[in-house]
Amino acid sequence: MKTNPLHQQTHTPQRQKMGTSNDHHDVPPSTLLQDLNVTIHKSSMVFPSKEIERKSLFLSNIDKVLTFDVETVHFFGAHKDFPPHVVAERLKSALEDALVVYDFLGGRLKVNNDTKRLEMDCYPEGAGFVVASSEHRLDQIGDLDYPNPAFAQLVHKNKDFLKQGDSPLFVVQVTSFRCGGFAFGISTSHTIFDGLSFKTFLDNIAALAANKPLAVTPCHDRHLLAARSPPRVTFPHPEMLDLPPFPDSSNIFNTSIEPLHFNVFKLTSSHIAKLKLEAQKDNTCGTTRVTGFNAITAHLWRCKALSGDHNPNRSSTILYAVDIRSRLNPPLPMSYTGNAVLTAYAMATCRELEEGPFMKIVEMVREGVTRMTDEYARSIIDWGEIHQGFPNGEVLVSSWWRLGFEGVEFPWGKPKYCCPVVYHRKDIILLFPPVDGGDGVSIIVALPPKEMEKFHGLFHKFLMA
Repeated sequence: MKTNPLHQQTHTPQRQKMGTSNDHHDVPPSTLLQDLNVTIHKSSMVFPSKEIERKSLFLSNIDKVLTFDVETVHFFGAHKDFPPHVVAERLKSALEDALVVYDFLGGRLKVNNDTKRLEMDCYPEGAGFVVASSEHRLDQIGDLDYPNPAFAQLVHKNKDFLKQGDSPLFVVQVTSFRCGGFAFGISTSHTIFDGLSFKTFLDNIAALAANKPLAVTPCHDRHLLAARSPPRVTFPHPEMLDLPPFPDSSNIFNTSIEPLHFNVFKLTSSHIAKLKLEAQKDNTCGTTRVTGFNAITAHLWRCKALSGDHNPNRSSTILYAVDIRSRLNPPLPMSYTGNAVLTAYAMATCRELEEGPFMKIVEMVREGVTRMTDEYARSIIDWGEIHQGFPNGEVLVSSWWRLGFEGVEFPWGKPKYCCPVVYHRKDIILLFPPVDGGDGVSIIVALPPKEMEKFHGLFHKFLMA
């Protein structure tokens, strides 16, 4: 029986469901299924279906500090033509074929003795593959879009997979439920993919599982994001934190040891339209386009900043990811495999966030995006060549809202829901598509109890103003 160390962590789960009448209800901790009763049946290595050439893969300055693992869970309902054991066989075969095209998936991270840079050795040591089962039905584990720590049991950790000290870059676990439904738990080193390239990978795995050609031919040339020689830092970068060489990035995003409250806030399409309308009221020139993401991010920023230390002169920095593929000159191929996302930022005092017009906050968020030109992106990459930099701010908004994981069409259908395994990280706010589809957004927030109480009040106050 597999146990979950998160069971010992202190957390008070709550679910806030927003409606037009400002109603909400909480799910008591006792109703949250804390043990999925997962049994591991088989762990093995998957190797390429064809012989591949051994080589080393260059990592960009964006890739090489993202050495932590990203764990995602993809839930599927029962399918009469694809029982879980057939799905596991088809998925394993598809992964064997994918390892020919994505040769680094079976490789390992290493430091080049000559350049002292981290890179990927693409020699096929193998990707991990795990077959497991749960004693529960899929409908017994609760709302799939609730950040249940027990979902960690559906993902096998990369570290020490089959032998001590071996850390595969990619491990997939197929867990079957008593109802015939199943879940893929995928653990990848962030050095491999960003969100967009992981979506492309899923599209390709789905195509291979259906015995079809690749949906997209991936571009693996990470020299496209190499630093310039010599590096030229042409902008100040207050959003970056200087780190020692080869940092343990997992410690940067370390889980909190203080008790936190989880909340899942729901914004419907009507709520998002209301936020955009509020901004437009203050848009005297009428030339600034207000996007849903910018309005949501501005709303979350003021709630997060004002729920903490209420010093009106305190400066708050919000971070959010920007895809740079189309912002470079020449543009990167949309099929670029590595990390082509940089962190934009906006800075303001708590007084500005509390007293200023909402449109001003939206404009600051928008300016962070428009700032990300080719030269600015190259400057950040060059800064990383000199300083080993990592994004630094009060809060990071990480959006999975429009990545489209839930739209991937496997032979056994599209997933019911996709989500990352959520840990205690109070400075990261996550955006997801709602579990039932639609144009709304689910927002996961984790904060200490008093801060969460303030955040909740501000969230409703600003939305209903």
